[in-house]
Amino acid sequence: MNPIAFDNSYARLPERFYAAVAPTAVAAPRVIRLNEPLASRLGLDPDWLKGPEGVAMLSGNALPAGAASIATAYAGHQFGGFSPQLGDGRAILLGEVIDRNGRRHDIQLKGAGPTPFSRRGDGRAALGPVLREYIVSEAMAALGVPTTRALAAVLTGEAVRRETLLPGAVLTRVASSHIRIGTFQFFAARGDVEALRLLADHVIARHYPACAGEGRHLALLEAVIAAQAALVAQWMTIGFIHGVMNTDNMSIAGETIDYGPCAFMDAYHPTTVFSSIDERGRYAYANQPPIARWNLTRFAETLLPLLDDDIDKAVPIAQAALDRFDPQFQAHLIAGFRRKLGLATEEAEDVELIKALLDAMQQGEADFTLVFRRLSEAPTEEGADACRSLFGDPAAFDAWEGRWRQRLSREQASTDARREAMLHANPLFIPRNHLIEAAIEAAVERDDLGPFETLLAVLARPFEAQPGREDHARPPEMHERVLATFCGT
Repeated sequence: MNPIAFDNSYARLPERFYAAVAPTAVAAPRVIRLNEPLASRLGLDPDWLKGPEGVAMLSGNALPAGAASIATAYAGHQFGGFSPQLGDGRAILLGEVIDRNGRRHDIQLKGAGPTPFSRRGDGRAALGPVLREYIVSEAMAALGVPTTRALAAVLTGEAVRRETLLPGAVLTRVASSHIRIGTFQFFAARGDVEALRLLADHVIARHYPACAGEGRHLALLEAVIAAQAALVAQWMTIGFIHGVMNTDNMSIAGETIDYGPCAFMDAYHPTTVFSSIDERGRYAYANQPPIARWNLTRFAETLLPLLDDDIDKAVPIAQAALDRFDPQFQAHLIAGFRRKLGLATEEAEDVELIKALLDAMQQGEADFTLVFRRLSEAPTEEGADACRSLFGDPAAFDAWEGRWRQRLSREQASTDARREAMLHANPLFIPRNHLIEAAIEAAVERDDLGPFETLLAVLARPFEAQPGREDHARPPEMHERVLATFCGT
């Protein structure tokens, strides 16, 4: 019996949108992690997924009835340079499931073997990157950030060659869809206006039904801009650095996608970069908002033929939509930081207050996450000492704290209510780089999944104090610092 009712709306688009391809079978698949709560939410039977038929599907060894496995075509700007054909080089879309609330989700195998888009790659994934994406994507979900999700991680029983031989694995990824800005660029680069219209209308029907009707393509552009403005603002308020914001890594659905060399900041600095391939800091923490707008400009370019038959008329229409990104992003960003500082009302000076704290954090090399968390736990002036101790230069914090206390005095909420609100806005636990690396090392080098499981359990409740897990909240010691993160290819 197959309890999964697949639909395949993307596979019903014309064949030039994808390549039909089957996953490559692996030698000895073993499920090492199944996200049972997510499976249940999707209406999938966890017991079936853990059984022989489920393991065969999650590893790519067999396709269940109703699946239509495809690799999707897309292009993209990678570090500013355009590649007209990329596509799913190691990911295979099995199909779509509709959850208990009627929402559609892609089920994709990542690391399931080569496809026509592999560009001489092996199409496989090593265990380390699979665990990294599992950890970070599930942490982002717990933090309330729109994201792809991890349904399962499977060991293949085969080695993959990178710098050395590493254990191979397959990640089952769940997403609202895998349609990217680069998907639109693929057809725009070919002058295929018919495909652009089909793709845009598919996206509207699937993700933005409120945009349907006359003027729908402009409404789509505006909706995607709004979704990305909100998403990147959330990244900024939790210190997340995507690491590889290429246009093929930006989801039209407004979800965080493609967790490669991503990382969370420890000590605050706006130019922080972890990605080993981002040698010039193009995708540094502070560059993420302007890069998002740059990517959205590339998206707008693909829609020009749909906005008006006269390109000269279409350009100002698109420009007017793009001009809304900055104010939308700033509104989300300031609102997010107000919540983190316990401010329920708005005052014009709040922007400068937020900037002054970030400047003090940069000067004092203070930990981004713990500064805000300890402010949450400091409803009185006496309680601020724990926060003050995070600053290498406490004087900068002292000057700022006085301004913050004065600002709080104009709020109506009680101290207890403000503290509770701040605790729900400021996580104690994030997927810190050194903890991720320790979990990966234990799994890869010693076949020990204990640290991985413990880290997942802690990150599932990021806003709650967890006695006995204090070590998962502290910043890394000097010898534990991770200075570079890597793509999994």
